[in-house]
Amino acid sequence: MFEILHKTIKQVNPKFIDIPKLGSWVVLEEPTAEEVDRVVEMLSLEPDLMKDAQDPYEVPRIEKEGSSTYIFLRIPYDLPESDTVITYPALIVITEKVMVTIFQKKTIFMEKIRLGSVEYATTQKAKLLFQIISEVNNIYSKFIVSINKGVRMATVDFHNISNNDIVNFLKFESTLNDFMSALVPTNALLEQLLKGKYITLFEDDKDLIEDNLLANRQLIEASKSNLKNIFNIRDAYTTIMTNNLNRVIRMLTVITIVLTIPTMISSFFGMNVSVPLENNPNAFLFIILIIVAVSSTLLYIFYRKKWL
Repeated sequence: MFEILHKTIKQVNPKFIDIPKLGSWVVLEEPTAEEVDRVVEMLSLEPDLMKDAQDPYEVPRIEKEGSSTYIFLRIPYDLPESDTVITYPALIVITEKVMVTIFQKKTIFMEKIRLGSVEYATTQKAKLLFQIISEVNNIYSKFIVSINKGVRMATVDFHNISNNDIVNFLKFESTLNDFMSALVPTNALLEQLLKGKYITLFEDDKDLIEDNLLANRQLIEASKSNLKNIFNIRDAYTTIMTNNLNRVIRMLTVITIVLTIPTMISSFFGMNVSVPLENNPNAFLFIILIIVAVSSTLLYIFYRKKWL
């Protein structure tokens, strides 16, 4: 989708125009290669940097080319078909006259813009930039809170964690690592913007950057905390499973030993040779008593050693 919006702070609704003009906002959502090329030609932008916005592995960074500033972000979204969350690249270009955004997927922020639930002005490029970054932080926050709830729910009955819970932990860990690889560079990016070397900032703009920096750092710490919890849960679960396996093996060993001794005794008296008590009418009772005595002794020894 390709749109050009123009809205001042006094306007209620934006104007949709065909050609970019001073203070307008060029929006590309799920763009085609032709749409990107059109914007590059229309605004004389750097084609290689514009193509980087379509690279799924692009990391958050900031570049300055001529009078234009290129700000790369990563925005999280979920894949309903695979029940996973991944991040995708986004590019915001601040030129002397206009702002350009390239989103590889439809964004919640743009939906709010279309519904009129967000107060904005395309003529205030820096403020609009930080509004977008703030919305991106909110999206990260929602996913991290959801992950935190998922981890807590799985650990309510810790001793009955299922294989499905372990798979979910792996998904959470992968998602959080993806978030960390996006949030940490974004933090550095915001610190660079705060210095005012890339775009002109007013005092209110600096306050917005600082708010975004604080939110970003909180997201990083929340991601680290969730990762640490997942690591601890996984290590504890591994230890419990290993301990349970050792107990089962020990129990089977005890059962094997307890059954082996009576088997040897009964096999000895079952041999087709002369044996003690062969002419005694109470031989069977004596053998049973011997087996019971030996087995009981072994069980007592194992119990004292806490093998049972």
